[in-house]
Amino acid sequence: MSTIVKFFVAPDDTSAALPLQTGPGQAFESPCFGSFDPEEAVLEWECLLTGGSFEELVEAGEPRVRAVFAISPRLSSALADAEHSRLRDVAASWAQPRAEGGEVIDAEIADAIVGDLAALVSSARRRSQNVYCWVA
Repeated sequence: MSTIVKFFVAPDDTSAALPLQTGPGQAFESPCFGSFDPEEAVLEWECLLTGGSFEELVEAGEPRVRAVFAISPRLSSALADAEHSRLRDVAASWAQPRAEGGEVIDAEIADAIVGDLAALVSSARRRSQNVYCWVA
């Protein structure tokens, strides 16, 4: 499991790969979180927000891993379009099974992670950019 998770905005995959060693830093807009598996989390969020299946997403090659990984266009749209109450429900639905598996994520922290990511995606979309995740 990761200790540092940073979601960040970049114009393309090539630019997103630049901070591979040191992380996104201040050059990229990036909220910072910790202690959860972000690849599994983005797949779960996409399932919860769009109704897809975990297996379907894995078979489709999501998330695209590029040393950092890209948030899928489908998840980006769902996050940007979701109302706050829907994001809160997704955060709770994501955190609950994590706790059952021993990965305790406080409900307020889960809400902040999903809400901050949705805000970051909305900001990126206004600039025609993408959101990526770097893990240390």
